Amino acid sequence: MRLKDKVALITGAARGIGKAIALRFAQEGADIVVADVNQEEAARACAEIEALGRKSLALGMDVTDYAQVEEAINKILDKFGKVDILVNNAGITKDNLLLRMSQMEWDAVIGVNLKGTFNCIKAASRPMLKERSGRIVNIASIIGIIGNAGQANYSASKAGIIALTKTAAKELASRNINVNAVAPGFIQTEMTARLPEELKEKMKQAIPLNKFGSPDDVAAVCLFLVSEDSNYVTGQTIVVDGGMVMA
Repeated sequence: MRLKDKVALITGAARGIGKAIALRFAQEGADIVVADVNQEEAARACAEIEALGRKSLALGMDVTDYAQVEEAINKILDKFGKVDILVNNAGITKDNLLLRMSQMEWDAVIGVNLKGTFNCIKAASRPMLKERSGRIVNIASIIGIIGNAGQANYSASKAGIIALTKTAAKELASRNINVNAVAPGFIQTEMTARLPEELKEKMKQAIPLNKFGSPDDVAAVCLFLVSEDSNYVTGQTIVVDGGMVMA
């Protein structure tokens, strides 16, 4: 119960990696706010969290709209009285080659992934500053470190998250707020499950551990970063990729 009685806001937590993080935190004693553009799926995730004996709140929230984010924070404060943990997991992809990428494809991905992370940090850090305590984890990607053909928008957004993490860590450290990033590699999700077997095998060959990670692998690192075990860790990006990217 490393997170006993903590309140955690996790964006994009209705499914996938975000949901795995939410369930892992709940198992460790945290009450969970599931924020997602799909409020129906968020409500189903909340039911699973409550089955673990924790309190939960489903919020329909578009992270690109600061007014919605601020309203969500106020609802959390009304219900729980505080926000101890923020995990910025909400993200999208709209892949295309650089010369074919539309303004809409660029703006949409930068808007959700990077601006959305900024919006949530800005809104959630206010109550954390008052409490002089908090943990923020931003979900980046190895693509923000190495780049990837066809993902100019996504790679730029994730690289931006890594830089934003360092700046936020420096600005908020004096109030005992730790800010870190997690950069997953190839994680077994609904999207990777649909890939052809030959492509998956080729992808695995680039991974020293020769396997995809699971959402739980990412959740475990996030748990470390929001627990007391990481008190002296801030401004870092932890890569969870089976050894694919080694600095």
